[in-house]
Amino acid sequence: QVQLVESGGGLVQAGGSLTLSCAASGRTFSNYAMGWFRQAPGKEREFVATISWNPGNTAIADSVKGRFTISRDNAKDRVYLQMNNLKIEDTAVYYCAARNGPLRFGSARPADFAPWGQGTQVTVSS
Repeated sequence: QVQLVESGGGLVQAGGSLTLSCAASGRTFSNYAMGWFRQAPGKEREFVATISWNPGNTAIADSVKGRFTISRDNAKDRVYLQMNNLKIEDTAVYYCAARNGPLRFGSARPADFAPWGQGTQVTVSS
């Protein structure tokens, strides 16, 4: 079973940047698409970005397009989320997740991803 551990969250002022990292272990990381999701208090978990197992394909939510970038390093079993020009509404717990099957890409549904990391808090202040 793969294990995912996020890091890199924190407190940042609006307009600032953060890079989240997700370390994977336990199975062949390079065969699985990966995703980032977020959940704000009182809201449902929402899709942020996903990247295919070979890093050639990505999909980004409209709410963060042009500000966030997803990438991965299969040699290091890591996936990253570079977040620029952060807004107060980006405040949430950010989760990384692995697609629930090898060589699958294209879904933005949380139900198509398992397992999940424990999450990392991102707080954007004014």
